Amino acid sequence: MPGDLPEGEPVPADGALPDAALADVGRKGFGFYLHVPFCASRCGYCDFNTYTPSESGLDQSDYVSAALKEIAFAKRVLGGSAPEVQTVFIGGGTPTLLPADDLARMLDAVGDAFGLARGAEITTEANPESVNATSLRRLRQAGFTRISLGMQSTAVGVLKILERNHTPGRARAAAAEAREAGFAHVNLDLIYGTPTETPADFAASLASAIAAGVDHVSAYSLIVEDGTRLAKQVRRGDLPMPSDDVAADRYLAADRALSAAGFSWYEVSNWATTPAGQCKHNLLYWRGGDWWGIGPGAHSHVGGVRWWNVKRPAAYADRINDGVSPGHARELLTDEDRYVEDVMLRLRLAEGMPLTAIRDAAAVAQALADGLLDETAHKNGRAALTLRGRLLADAVIREVLA
Repeated sequence: MPGDLPEGEPVPADGALPDAALADVGRKGFGFYLHVPFCASRCGYCDFNTYTPSESGLDQSDYVSAALKEIAFAKRVLGGSAPEVQTVFIGGGTPTLLPADDLARMLDAVGDAFGLARGAEITTEANPESVNATSLRRLRQAGFTRISLGMQSTAVGVLKILERNHTPGRARAAAAEAREAGFAHVNLDLIYGTPTETPADFAASLASAIAAGVDHVSAYSLIVEDGTRLAKQVRRGDLPMPSDDVAADRYLAADRALSAAGFSWYEVSNWATTPAGQCKHNLLYWRGGDWWGIGPGAHSHVGGVRWWNVKRPAAYADRINDGVSPGHARELLTDEDRYVEDVMLRLRLAEGMPLTAIRDAAAVAQALADGLLDETAHKNGRAALTLRGRLLADAVIREVLA
């Protein structure tokens, strides 16, 4: 199970936000995240707030009812302050364990309460085995514009260690079904650096993702999270700890293969074939926008106030059914908090950030001299990572913030 939620100040029972937050909402964009906490089984590496049917203590239909009530609750809290919704992202868990009609109901509720902006991006995550041609057509008809499929790998041994249930070719087939259903924007997620994975394994996974004809690929280094089954296996010595050097080699291989295939990186772990293919919802996060998170354990950020809902699905439903905020705790971000987060997030983007927004000019100069920041971007008044800088992004950010 994932770790405990952080503490903070209490969330008012009515969810009320400070006037300053309401006045600021949507200045950098506004979206909704809906967390579906259900999984058919939990992967050994995952520390997300997810539950198998026997663990959740809440029927899926009851969860949907509670989520719809939280959308109405959000409307009461925000009143007329929020602009139209620019992005909706349904994540999990495995959202597509719910019937497509239930996902459509939740999307409709957001649209009815707040309005969807023209050209709004509507994404759902899915495991490859949790969708089919029929369900994908229904999602597209309901207004979903983008789907993100958890491919992870095409190597049988890697999928086994990750405890993924789909066959090596299923993700590519699901991507084809999504495109046939009318999805212009399809993402495939890859994980690299899994113990026993070979360079050939990862090269084959990249080749399969590219051949699937998708317009977006995400590639993440495997992280051993405390409390997961994978962490226990590593601690016992059953599996080796993933290697940082191997992860760097895999990242470089991903960038070479994807760049050669016409993809461009726009965030350290994300590549798209066109600007239209970039994930606008994640860009909203990285650029400091606002979003309301629906569901157990979901986090929200509105006008400099961040809060997070109670973790357990049954406790979440009890609160929202009683008409009170499901928030576990919240924090009011200081100017310093917001500066730190701005640097941490925006420096990961290919566009970088204005040099004038960074306080430590000496640290920027050193990173430039070390080949970690791009000289052309610097001449144009921006701080943007080089390829070497991407490999050391966390260290660059720490130095700039030191």
